Amino acid sequence: MAVYFRKWRLQPSVSKTVSSIFHLHNAQASQELNIFLNGQHLKHESNPVYLGVTLDRSLTYHEHLKKTAAKTSTRNNLLCKLAGSSWGANASTLKTTALALCYSTAEYCAPVWSRSVHTKLVDVKLNTAMRIISGTLRPTPLPWLPVLSNIAPPHLRRQEATAKQLQKILLNDRLPLHMDITCHPVARLPSRRPIWLDPPEVDMTANSAWSAEWSATDVVNHSLVAEPSVWPPGHNLTRRLWSTLNRFRTGQGRCAANLVRWKQATDPLCSCGELQTMSHIVNDCRTSRLPGGLTALHVADSTAVQWLKGVDCKS
Repeated sequence: MAVYFRKWRLQPSVSKTVSSIFHLHNAQASQELNIFLNGQHLKHESNPVYLGVTLDRSLTYHEHLKKTAAKTSTRNNLLCKLAGSSWGANASTLKTTALALCYSTAEYCAPVWSRSVHTKLVDVKLNTAMRIISGTLRPTPLPWLPVLSNIAPPHLRRQEATAKQLQKILLNDRLPLHMDITCHPVARLPSRRPIWLDPPEVDMTANSAWSAEWSATDVVNHSLVAEPSVWPPGHNLTRRLWSTLNRFRTGQGRCAANLVRWKQATDPLCSCGELQTMSHIVNDCRTSRLPGGLTALHVADSTAVQWLKGVDCKS
């Protein structure tokens, strides 16, 4: 390397250059290389950072995803400043902010690490961002979060990014990566999932895969939404009304039955004497029900909005 640098008049920064070992064998990977460049000793780094991606000896990307999750969590805190349960920016503004602050960080170089088993570290933080956008509570079923935030599920967004990158590689046979994909080595470990064993379809889109997943799910009140990639009605409502509407859609609001289940109250009954669930309030309660029930509420027309403003519920 030193000869090559001198030939082409390059000046490597020794202070920024490190040595690392990538090996699946613990004993081999724990060794430290004694390497010199232009007479200067190179520091050994077990988790080097290359173009913003933290590498580890077995390329599991665990350390990188831990760092990414921490950065995303910090940006979620900023997003919280714009929202609350009864005040704050509307859903469209929160979505744009989340994509710019949280998702841009959480999806950096996603095609590189998207097949890691540790992606859940990042997904948990993105679920938090979607809860902030939709105004929903923690017990909300996960399939509802992307629908109410109008953002495709994180794993599908990563698959789409990987498919686009793979298409670029396959179309350009001059890239070194082209041979790595088309003439790949034999897989040695069953625990590994290299891209060539199960490549995504090059024309795959997150929205089409999302529609298929939503159709196959049996989440509560699934029938309210036919196409998950379309904003649900009411996303332009004020923060309090939008949050309350979504908690009725998902069945996870601060009704009496849920408060008892969360050990925040002792009486699960409604004022009418029946068990007070979110479904009971809008569909069955003789004192508070909305004509047309949850289906009419989902439309979020003027009648539904007026009902939301006057409903007697702690959601």
